[in-house]
Amino acid sequence: MTFSQKAFSLLQYPLPHHALSRLTGKFAQCDNRWVKDTLIKAFIKRFNVDMSQALEPDPTAYATFNDFFTRALKADARPLGEGILSPADGTLSQYGRLQAGQLVQAKGHTYSAQTLLGGDTALAEEFLGGSFATVYLSPRDYHRVHMPATGTLREMIYVPGRLFSVNQATANYVPGLFARNERLVCIFDTEQGPMAMVLVGAMIVAAIETVWSGQVTPLSGEPQRMQFGQPIMLEKGAEMGRFKLGSTVVMCFANQVNFAEIPPGTMVSMGSSLGDMTHTGGY
Repeated sequence: MTFSQKAFSLLQYPLPHHALSRLTGKFAQCDNRWVKDTLIKAFIKRFNVDMSQALEPDPTAYATFNDFFTRALKADARPLGEGILSPADGTLSQYGRLQAGQLVQAKGHTYSAQTLLGGDTALAEEFLGGSFATVYLSPRDYHRVHMPATGTLREMIYVPGRLFSVNQATANYVPGLFARNERLVCIFDTEQGPMAMVLVGAMIVAAIETVWSGQVTPLSGEPQRMQFGQPIMLEKGAEMGRFKLGSTVVMCFANQVNFAEIPPGTMVSMGSSLGDMTHTGGY
């Protein structure tokens, strides 16, 4: 790690993460034409955003910056592959086995599935011996999150926390980063067993939404478990949520995934194949 990366990580500790993120959220939701058009055009230029794939390619047509940031893509922009799919555009930062209930955050850093999933021991035990994969969404990426496999929602758990940046520099230095940040844990039952989709908040991420409940974060400072009266079943490749500004998705699978030979750090597209599920029975 370079000195600048370490300094960047250390400087985040005293910052008022939530206040900065909520303030950013207000700007991102502003519908003043001059403000929102200026922000959108500057963002496209700064991050080289490809608008040719957007369902609405005209930057000035969006009502707010948030509408632009969570823009839909053309129907044929992300063809679906086979097996377990990438849930989002981004960097496949880490993946592998859940060894002794631990996930790899970065080289030399691990964290526990139990902490990531909100501290529930019984829930974490469902994923022992399974697999995980982490996809980091950079500012230029498409920010809707889709299902890597067909599943029925069992419950949703809001877990309060900090809002550190989740870029690689911070992941290399801040211990247990993804299990420290505010996050939304969505537990699905699939034909291959339980699957957890963890949407991790980050610095200046103003909110996380799901397709079944709308905007969820920010909530209070207490963990909240939510179940819904009617079954919510989402097909593989269907949208399940979105970030209002960038972040990370951590997937946990109860069964092992035979991951494709994709080097960590590779850019992946939503819908691209990450591997095939090894079915171990019982579901």
